[in-house]
Amino acid sequence: MGRRLAAISQETGAKIVYKSSFDKANRSSRDSFRGPGIREGLDILAEVKSVTGLPLLSDVHEPEQTTEAAQVLDVLQIPAFLSRQTDLLVAAAKTGKPLNIKKGQFLAPDDMSNVVEKCRAAGNQKLLLCERGASFGYHDLVVDMRSFPMMRALGFPIVYDATHSLQLPGGGKETGGLKQYAPVLARAAAATGCVDGFFLEVHDDPDRALSDRTTQLDVALLPDLIRSLTAIARLARGA
Repeated sequence: MGRRLAAISQETGAKIVYKSSFDKANRSSRDSFRGPGIREGLDILAEVKSVTGLPLLSDVHEPEQTTEAAQVLDVLQIPAFLSRQTDLLVAAAKTGKPLNIKKGQFLAPDDMSNVVEKCRAAGNQKLLLCERGASFGYHDLVVDMRSFPMMRALGFPIVYDATHSLQLPGGGKETGGLKQYAPVLARAAAATGCVDGFFLEVHDDPDRALSDRTTQLDVALLPDLIRSLTAIARLARGA
């Protein structure tokens, strides 16, 4: 997958950051696949970077993970469920690495100002703020397009997580999803002119993915999707 994404980066001119999780600590069921753990996972990610040259991003779930992860990763990601965890934010910020902070499904866009201030107080202003949908009743998420300009007003680049925002959380042992709508919402987000990057789950065989198979896009769709998103974003920004 790393080699495939590196080739797509060359083909499209897009700056691609490779992301896999060494641990999926917030799975719906105790029986769900979590990953190889931090040590083996970071070793695998380091090999991906060595072979492909792609920068790396992965989640951290506990303050104790941040220092070790920062030795390998180029960007530390704060999961949405943990976006208010002060100790985790501070520990991640103190590594000096850029942080991609997913807005909790339970937070309003302007609530991210408190998250930003925790990181800034810890000495880190290299922040990306990531929209991944808001809880809409039970087992559903919606994306409010107003959130993009609202969060961008905080002064940091905005990322849109187009695939996770189409999850149907809970409701069984595996989270459901509506991945067929991901390209539509991604294009809508690009049209706001306020999105600086996109988070997309892709796989060469989505139905066999060990995590989030209902929201994984076929990697074959990625080059054309990237081209459409960059074209729309340029038009929206008058470029």
